[in-house]
Amino acid sequence: MQNRSFHLEIRTPEKLIYEGDVTSVNAPGIEGNFQILYGHIPFLTALDIGEIRVNESSDTQRSMATSGGVFEVLRTGVTVLVETAEWASDIDVSRAESALERAKEQLATDDPDLNRTRAEAALARAQNRIKVADNS
Repeated sequence: MQNRSFHLEIRTPEKLIYEGDVTSVNAPGIEGNFQILYGHIPFLTALDIGEIRVNESSDTQRSMATSGGVFEVLRTGVTVLVETAEWASDIDVSRAESALERAKEQLATDDPDLNRTRAEAALARAQNRIKVADNS
């Protein structure tokens, strides 16, 4: 079976993270993980904190940690707009572990001024970065 590819762009507010032709992309949707292959119907969905896997060919896969955004499939290709994106190979695991510990410490306090939603999001982002780095 011949691999068919499509164009993929992954962008943050600061820069273009990835642009190229891929055979598939897996992403963390807010309703669960999903995969896009050549010829997928157009759709738009929100992304959750998680891992995006880019398959450039049947034997070349790259992973990145992301903290949510928007995923759009059009007939002309796929565009992913994310808040943050970091390739697995670029993740500073010790920095992610420090962020994890800080978030855990904040959540363990009884501080009435603590923004729990923000602290929980920081915890989830740190856990995700560590998981993606460990799986690469």
